[in-house]
Amino acid sequence: MRMYDLIIKKRDGGTHTKEEIEFIINGYTNGDIPDYQMSAWLMAVYYKGMTAEETVDLTLAMAHSGDMLDLSAIQGVKVDKHSTGGVGDKTTLIIAPILAALGVPTAKMSGRGLGHTGGTIDKLESIEGFNVALSQQQFFDNVNNLKIAVVSQTGNLAPADKKIYALRDVTATVDSLPLIASSIMSKKLAAGADVIVLDVKCGSGAFMKTLPEAKALARAMVDIGNMAGRKTYAVITDMNEPLGCKVGNALEVYEAIEVLQGKMPDKRLYEVSITLAAYMLMGAGKATTFDEAKSKCEAVIADGSALNKMCEFAKAQGGNEEVIKNPELLPKAKFIVPVTFGKAGYITGCKNSEVGMVSLMLGGGRATKESEIDLAVGIDIVKHIGDYVEADDIFAYIHANSEDVIESAKERLVNAYTISETSESGYLPVIKEIIQ
Repeated sequence: MRMYDLIIKKRDGGTHTKEEIEFIINGYTNGDIPDYQMSAWLMAVYYKGMTAEETVDLTLAMAHSGDMLDLSAIQGVKVDKHSTGGVGDKTTLIIAPILAALGVPTAKMSGRGLGHTGGTIDKLESIEGFNVALSQQQFFDNVNNLKIAVVSQTGNLAPADKKIYALRDVTATVDSLPLIASSIMSKKLAAGADVIVLDVKCGSGAFMKTLPEAKALARAMVDIGNMAGRKTYAVITDMNEPLGCKVGNALEVYEAIEVLQGKMPDKRLYEVSITLAAYMLMGAGKATTFDEAKSKCEAVIADGSALNKMCEFAKAQGGNEEVIKNPELLPKAKFIVPVTFGKAGYITGCKNSEVGMVSLMLGGGRATKESEIDLAVGIDIVKHIGDYVEADDIFAYIHANSEDVIESAKERLVNAYTISETSESGYLPVIKEIIQ
């Protein structure tokens, strides 16, 4: 078998066998296939696409290129959730305690933020003393005893994906449906969960800008998961503005705690969190219908057991549980500055990725993997798409630790929004479609 021949086969629209895909992935991961040949093959895939069976075979080959986590030591059905990324997305901090309170083991490996996209691990480190580097035995023990643990990604999960993605990034082949789907799902399959629930973002702050694009990606990933023997759901959610009111690490933890306290600071955040949790509960076999699952999730918020589980979770991983009881103890920025539009009208649009970039400017994200982040900074958004504002109405607060960036951050934040004399859209439905 020669890589040259396989490049020609895909270039001409042929379909690879499972063995051919394994040859390509193993050969490139091991260094036997050079970058220039892999680049040519990736470009052929970009133009010619892959069948559903090819995409599954590609995903499994990448998943098996490194460690496959064995979660059999954890009792019960293991359910995992993955978001395709967005601004202000703190749903894991809400969903995990809800599921744990309902007896569903939540064994989650999460990542750090890069660029304007926040990472769950960074957010958890806003809680004083919180340890994201548990040993494997501690991880298993916490999940078995408390039904919840969240740790930083470790080990050698899907190394083929890491190597291939770096090549896609510099060869203009990132935007390929089978390559995107296999990249995401290879890591999910390697992580060992029995059930996978996908939060596929759609809109100006998401990779998939339109609903048809998001539906195509969701369908591809659900098919991969189901064909690989994992029950998989996808929830397509709106990302045309930040999810919730707060953007920034400690600020997002604060808002997640508010949701668990039953305060519902933002109905979009609440709806997405409850919907994802409900499908995870169904996947775990704890409910037979969505309405039943939703009611159970809402009940553990109402009776305080989800908040109590968040306290237990923080304490078990070395965190100060008093922070969960009183989120005012979270890190605070030196400067909290109000922002106005300077003109009256309806908020009709948002360049959501720009809002994320404002948080990055303030120090709340990483420009590179080595960057240090400021856990206290960010944005607190008061007004949303569909709201009417007067010229001097405060629509957001900027939380900063440096005066030097405040004015430029305010200007960029204002320019991220569209103000019109008439209302064009109003409330945007946050749950767009369910794929299963």
